[in-house]
Amino acid sequence: MAFFRTEQTQLVEPAASLRAQVDPSRLPAHVAIIMDGNGRWARRRGLPRIAGHRRGAESARAVITAARTVGVGVLTLYAFSIENWKRPKSEIDTLMSLLVEYLKKEEPGMRENGIRFCAIGDLDLLPPGARETVQGVVSRTAGHSGLRLNLALNYGGRDEIVRAVRRLGREIAKGTLDPASIDETAISRALDTAGLPDPDLLIRTSGEKRISNFLLWQTAYAELHFTETLWPDFREEDFLKAILDFQKRERRFGLTGEQVRDQHNGR
Repeated sequence: MAFFRTEQTQLVEPAASLRAQVDPSRLPAHVAIIMDGNGRWARRRGLPRIAGHRRGAESARAVITAARTVGVGVLTLYAFSIENWKRPKSEIDTLMSLLVEYLKKEEPGMRENGIRFCAIGDLDLLPPGARETVQGVVSRTAGHSGLRLNLALNYGGRDEIVRAVRRLGREIAKGTLDPASIDETAISRALDTAGLPDPDLLIRTSGEKRISNFLLWQTAYAELHFTETLWPDFREEDFLKAILDFQKRERRFGLTGEQVRDQHNGR
């Protein structure tokens, strides 16, 4: 997860060419990524799984830098799901240690680049040391106005909706919310992503074609981009290709193609 340093690597020509093709007026406001394939990447090289996680951290840093540079406002990375607690305890302990290590190491870079770091998910179930580190960085970057970086930790889409319903239920019990007034806006305000635009683009790496309980409510109208690239090999060029793929699509939201084109032409 060492992905906040400010030093820049030399730009390779393919990425520069792709960046020049990006239309800044049609950027997704919010990009969400399911970072998949760390274990397979390590296994194919005869390495321990943790090597894949460390290499994946480099990918995260490259993508965060690319998103910030190209002008994406919100980036959400699926780092640790509720289902991941089923993994071997040794791997979980190592992942939590890595989370603490890198957040502490990279926080100065976040401040320098104006990144606002946030976490979504049920943080209460994280180990105390990891939870305190995450909450500390969240608090100390809360005033930043640059890229909003969300890390999904102990996160599950269904669990998020359940927690949102409970929040609304408590308001009803207190008499501060009329059940008849609950609509999509009210539910969105109760989610972990309250106040943020829904993802326009959801990227999943490693060739899998499912959303794995990630941002179920928020991705209702997201464009989906699947790539065979394993997450540890995913870099700026791959991210820009996903952006360009997004910009080729016509987003209708229930309208006809003709209506969408009329809107673009100001009719």
